[in-house]
Amino acid sequence: MKNINFYKLTAAGNDFVLIDNRNNIIRESEQSALALKLCDRKYAIGADGLILLEKSEKADFRMRYYNSDGSHASMCGNGGRSIARFAYELGIVKQNMKFETDAGLITADIKSETVVNLALYDPKDLQLDIKLQIEDKNFEISSLNTGVPHAVIFVDDIEKINVFKYGRLIRHHEKFAPAGTNVNFVQVAEDNTILVRTYERGVEDETLACGTGVTASSIIAAIKNKVKVPVKIITRGKDKLSVNCSFENSKISNVFLEGPAIVAFKGTVAV
Repeated sequence: MKNINFYKLTAAGNDFVLIDNRNNIIRESEQSALALKLCDRKYAIGADGLILLEKSEKADFRMRYYNSDGSHASMCGNGGRSIARFAYELGIVKQNMKFETDAGLITADIKSETVVNLALYDPKDLQLDIKLQIEDKNFEISSLNTGVPHAVIFVDDIEKINVFKYGRLIRHHEKFAPAGTNVNFVQVAEDNTILVRTYERGVEDETLACGTGVTASSIIAAIKNKVKVPVKIITRGKDKLSVNCSFENSKISNVFLEGPAIVAFKGTVAV
C-alpha cells in the first residue's frame, strides 16, 4: 500500500479526483480499478471521475480520464477545466496552456481564481432530427461528438422529464451502439439561455453538469436557431457556463467552454 496526494476539484457541479501522475506512480494497468475505488461516495473520496495528469511530448501535459465506473473516456469538458486549474495550482503551467487528451489537443486559459476558459477541438458527426420511439414517448434527437458522443433533446419543461429513465434507455439504444451516448435534455429559456440536464455515460446517472454535454447542447440549439452564440447555460447544479463557437461553410470551429473550476480540498489517500 502507498500514500498518494490528490486534489478534489468541482466544476459546475461535476466533481473529480485529480492526481499528479507524471512519475507514473499509478501504472496504466491499475488506473481503471483505482477510479472505481476512489470515486465511491460511500467508502472513499467520491467523485464523478478520476483525472490523471501525465507527461506529454506534444503539449504541457496529458490528461487521462476515467468515469466513476472505471471506464475510460477520451475527454470531459468540466474535467478539462479542472485539470487546467490543477496544473496551474501545481505550478506546472502559467495562465495559458496546451494539453493532450485522447480526443486531441486542447488549450485553456485561467481567467480568474474561479473561472477557466477551455478551447475545444472542432466537433464532429453532427446528425439532426433523428426520430426514435422510446417506450411510450416519441423523441426527436440530434447528436454531436464534442470529444465524446452526445444526444440532445429539446423539451418544453425540463423539470417534468424523467432524466434517469429516458436517459438510460436512449444511452443504450441500438441507434448509438456499440459505445452508447450521453443524453442531454434541453429547455430554451429567455435571455439567450438554455437549461440542461444530462444523463452521463460511465456515471450511469444524471450529473449536476457535463461540459461536453452543454457544449453539444449549445451548438445544436444555435444550429436550430433557438439561440445565438455565445450561449448561456444553467446546469442542474445551478452553475452558469458559456459556450461560444463559429459557423462557416457548414463547419463548426473555434469552440470555447467557459465556467467555474474550483479546488474543494486536498488530501492523501492510501491505495
